[in-house]
Amino acid sequence: MRVLVIEDDVALAEGLKLNLELAGYQPDVVYGVKEAERFLDECQVDLLLLDVNLPDGNGVVFARELRGRMDIPIIFLTARDLDEDMIVGFQAGADDYITKPFNVQVLIQRVNAVLRRYQAVQEEAARLSVGNLVIDFESYTVMKNGDVLSLTPTEFKLLVKFCQNPGIVLTRQVLLDELWDKEENYVDEHTLTIFVSRLRSKISDETYSYIKTVYGTGYRWIGEEI
Repeated sequence: MRVLVIEDDVALAEGLKLNLELAGYQPDVVYGVKEAERFLDECQVDLLLLDVNLPDGNGVVFARELRGRMDIPIIFLTARDLDEDMIVGFQAGADDYITKPFNVQVLIQRVNAVLRRYQAVQEEAARLSVGNLVIDFESYTVMKNGDVLSLTPTEFKLLVKFCQNPGIVLTRQVLLDELWDKEENYVDEHTLTIFVSRLRSKISDETYSYIKTVYGTGYRWIGEEI
C-alpha cells in the first residue's frame, strides 16, 4: 500500500516515512500542495496523510478539491484540536483526524483501520450476493449455492448488464447493442434469445428465476423475487 505524506515539517515527515516503512507501507513525502498535485497526477496512491496548514495552501481546501475527482482515503494531521475544526475536516472528506502531537504507533493503527474500511467497501462493490448467487465482477466468476458456474464471456456480459439495471426493462435492442457494438461481433435477435435462455438455465432454479421476460419488449432483472 502506497501512502503519501503531505507535511511541511521535515523532521516529522521523515519520522512518519520511517515508521510507515517499518509497518510495511510504501511511503512518499512531499512538502506542499503543488508537489502533492504533481505526485497524484503521476502516481497511484492508496492513502494520504495530509497536514492542514501547508506553506502553499490549505489542506482542507485541497482535500475538498480532491474529493471532487478521486476516491482516496485521507487522514488529516493538524495542531487544531477544536471540535469546530474537526467538523470542518470531516465535512471536507476526511476519513480520520489526528491532532498533533500524536503517538506514531497510534497513527499507524489508524492508517490500518482506514485502509481496512476502504478495502471492505471496494470488495463489497465488486461482489453482489443475490438469492443463491454470488457474482464477482472483478474475477468474472459466479457461484450458485457455493458451486462455481461455467458461464461464457457473452453470458457473463449479459448477467452484468442485468445486475447493473435491477427492475428496469432492458429492451432487446439495448441488449443487442451491449453484445454487438462493443466487440463488433454480430448478434441477431434469435442468437440473443439463445444467450438469455442459456444464462437462465444456469442461474435459475425452482426458488429463483432472476430474469423475467417482458413479452414484446425485452427482459427485466427481478433479483430475489420469486
